[in-house]
Formats: sequence, structure tokens, C-alpha cells
Amino acid sequence: MAAGSFRRSIASQLSKVLDLPPENLIKSISAVPVSKKRHVADFQLSVASVIENSSSDCLAQDLHLQAQQLAERLKCDSVVSEISAGPGTVNFTINRELLAKTVLQQVWKYGSEYGVKSELFSTVPRQKAVIEFSSPNIAKKFHIGHLRSTIVGNFIANLKVALGHEVVRINYLGDWGMQFGLLGVGFQSFGNKEKLKSSPLQHLFEVYVQINKAAEDENTKKLAKDFFRKLEEHDEQTLSIWKQFRDLSIEEYIRIYKRLGVYFDEYSGESFYQEKAQEVLKMLEDKGLLQKTIKGTGIVDLSEKKDLSTFSTVMRSDGTSLYITRDLAAAIDRMNKHSWDTMIYVTDKSQSNHFQHLFQILKLMGYDWAERCQHVSFGLVQGMKTRRGEVIFLEDVLNEVRSRMLQNMTSTKTTKEIQDPMETAEKVGLAALIIQDFRGLLSSDYQFSWDRALQSRGDTGVFLQYTHARLHSLEEMHGNVDLTDVNVACLLEPDAISILQHLLSHLAAVAHRTLPVKGSAPDVAQARLCLFHAARSVLANGMKLLGITPVTQM
Repeated sequence: MAAGSFRRSIASQLSKVLDLPPENLIKSISAVPVSKKRHVADFQLSVASVIENSSSDCLAQDLHLQAQQLAERLKCDSVVSEISAGPGTVNFTINRELLAKTVLQQVWKYGSEYGVKSELFSTVPRQKAVIEFSSPNIAKKFHIGHLRSTIVGNFIANLKVALGHEVVRINYLGDWGMQFGLLGVGFQSFGNKEKLKSSPLQHLFEVYVQINKAAEDENTKKLAKDFFRKLEEHDEQTLSIWKQFRDLSIEEYIRIYKRLGVYFDEYSGESFYQEKAQEVLKMLEDKGLLQKTIKGTGIVDLSEKKDLSTFSTVMRSDGTSLYITRDLAAAIDRMNKHSWDTMIYVTDKSQSNHFQHLFQILKLMGYDWAERCQHVSFGLVQGMKTRRGEVIFLEDVLNEVRSRMLQNMTSTKTTKEIQDPMETAEKVGLAALIIQDFRGLLSSDYQFSWDRALQSRGDTGVFLQYTHARLHSLEEMHGNVDLTDVNVACLLEPDAISILQHLLSHLAAVAHRTLPVKGSAPDVAQARLCLFHAARSVLANGMKLLGITPVTQM
């Protein structure tokens, strides 16, 4: 945003000295990373990236000398107030009043689009993305891995939409397979229609647990096989029972996803691709890719030397499809239906091998677009339990985080009277879950801790919500702020500059104490209020991208 105009100005001056086109230089000028140190430069130029004949083995002292020589040839102007040389870099500090004026004007102008209207993104082609995420299994535990997939997938979708891409959000349910044979038999023995309507996920799970105890019994096995065979043969009565399980489960999922602030454009599932999976097997056979084993299963050879050192099983010995076959059918169908530019699958890392095979088979089938499929994998969450024991359903997690947050809020002296404490506790609790999830490396497993997630200090969701609510109440207390009245010369303190440079919640929290609005001279108070409004606006934008609804009271 503001950075774009500053980069252009620096590039313009560099272009005259280095005799290079400004557009070639803009990419080499980077914003200096966030630092808690004072008096840090705003931008830096890497000398190695613009000096001709510079190579990786170029001595560090040579680069430093070249940086010093280049810095001496450049002059400060109305935009740049200070130029210095660093180790292989030339550092630029922007005129502080201009920085304040430009940043505030742009936050005001772009509002919720501040940060994504940057010229850095202007050359990125607008694309259509299909994102498959969450994808729980009907009648099985909605385990914490599905919550992580939901949080990460929702963020990727939000980010792509913010950058102007078209996004199709797909929830690909585990709604087919032999477990439905067991579930159908179980429901005939232990099912209760009233419980199914009032609490479908809980009741189906209870039925599944009960029938699983008898799963090794030969008679139960036979009945389950018969039920699933009828399902595959489209027997009306059997299909009707299965459809009721699926429809009622989706209704309940939609209600729970609403609490999470997540929605889907499509609820798809393995059941959609039974017949199309058979078409895929026929295509594999026609292309000479399908091989039969001694046991009669169908495999695709994925090895480079074609020696079956790596293969993927795509068909059972009885000719029925497997999970990967249905995924192949789904990928082809989505391309036909959506003509996407990129398709992203968000699941835990235990499925990495599955997706590697999926993409390889698609390539072997001649689908070049398989190159544009991507698996975003993540580590597993361990140790998430409610007070009553093991987490079973997502709703248990949401209720737990809300009740713990409500307890924390009522026991805190600073908590103000708020209109809807339950709703606020839920939004703050969700922020805590989301930020805890994003704190570590995405690919790493992590141990979940309620105490750590719900801390009010440090890099936590509770702290983000607290900062937003605090800044909001500051604006409410002192009335609306008007940018036209702001004297930017009143925003030259180091804490004010830190916020302008980085617009971060920790810096805003510090400055809230060191840059008081109450009791300050009117023009100083107005300028600070304007600064805090900008910080809150940018904070809210970032929170919404992460899937967090900012609260205004806490």
C-alpha cells in the first residue's frame, strides 16, 4: 500500500545513479522486517541483487564497500530522510511526517481492503481455486484433525478471496463405504428415530460404537455386507435410510460450521462418485494402466522403471472402487464442472502419500492439470480433551472453549458489563483456538494446552481480541475521528512510528499506555486517536482473514 509509493520513489532515485530502469529495481527494495528495536530503517536495497557481475562468492567486505559507495552517491529528499549503509545493503528511512500522512490516508481510503490493494499483488493473475477442506466422516468422530483442516482451509479460502480470486469451498464428506453397512445394521438393532432427528451426529456415533462391538461376529459381518451391497445396487429402502443419515448430519454440520463462521459452496462426498469411479477404472484399463494382481485386485504401477516397486491399489478383487478411485473421479468431475486454475486439498500429513499417488495417476492418465493440484498438509493436534474426558465432537470443543472463556471473563476485574457475554466468550474462545493453531509450524504436530490457548498475554487470540476491544472502546469514549483534522507532526514519538511501520497489536497495546489520548492537547489527542483507529482497522482485517470475528467489548 503506502510501501508501494515509497518503493517507487527510492527506485526512481536509484535508477538515475545506477542507470537501470526503475521497474527492475523495485523488486530489490524490501521492507525491513519487524523489529522491536527503535530507529530501524523502513526499506533496504540488497546491493548484490543490482550490482553487475556480483556472484555468490563475492566477498562480504566488497559488498559492504559497494553499499557504502552507493549510499554516498544518493541524496535525501522529500520522501527519504536518512540513507545509510549496512552489511551489503543500503538502508532508507522515510520522512516521518510523510510516513504518518501516507499510511493513515491509505488505511482510511481502503478500509477493509487495506493491505490487499497493494501493487505487489496487482500483477498476480486472477484465478479460480477449488479448495477441499474439513471433510469429516458421517457417523464417526469429528476429531481435532478435522477442526485443524477447517481452520487452515478457511484461512486459505479467505486469503484467496481477499486477493481477488474466485473460490469454490468444498466439503467432501466420508459418506460411503463398508462402515455404512455396519451403521445400517446397527440402526436396525439400536436406532431411535427421535434421537436421530434431535441429535443425529451423537446418536449415529452411539449406534456405530454399539454395533462395532459385534463387528467380528460372522452374522453381523454378513448382514453389514448385505446392507452395503443393497446400497451399491440402489435398493430404495436401504438408500432411503442412508440418505436420512446423510441429510440430517449435514443439517447439523451446517449449524456447527455457522458457529465457527465457516461456510461451504458444496457439500460433496464419496457417494457422488460411485458410478464415475467405475468409469475411471474403465479409462485406466483402456489406457493400459490397470494391472491385476494374483488376488484379483487392480493396481496402477507408479515406479519409474515400471518394476512395481511403487504402486497404488485402485480396485478391490470384487471389482468395486476404493477411496483413491473415487478421489480420481472427483478431481476429473471438478475440472469439468468448475474449470479451475488450482485445486487445493487441506488434510493432515498422514495422507501425503495418498495425494502423491492421486496426482501421479492423474498425470499418467494424461491430465496435465494434475500439476496444478496441491496438498496442503499439517501436523496432528494432540491432547485436546474436555473436562469430561476425550473430545468426540466439534461441538464439544466449541462449548468447552466458550465455558472456559466465560469463566475467565467473569473472574477478571477488568471485564466490563457486556450485552451478550455468551456470544463474546464464544468469539474470544474461537480466536484462542485459531491463533493457537497457527502459532507453530503448520507441518509440526503440537500438544494442545487449554491454559496456553486462553492466556490473555503474549501471542494469543485472547490478546488480539482484548486489543481490538480496547481500541474500539477508546474510539467510543472520544467520539468519531476525522482524518482531515489530523496534524501528523503530533505522531513523531518512537511508539507512534512503530505502529505506523508495523500496525501490530503488541505495539498498539504498548502505545495505548505511552501515547494517552485522555488529557493530551486537542491536536495531539486527535492525531493519536486517528492512529489507534488505523491500528484497530488493520488488526480487524487481519483477524477476519484468519477466520476470527473481532469483538468490541470484553
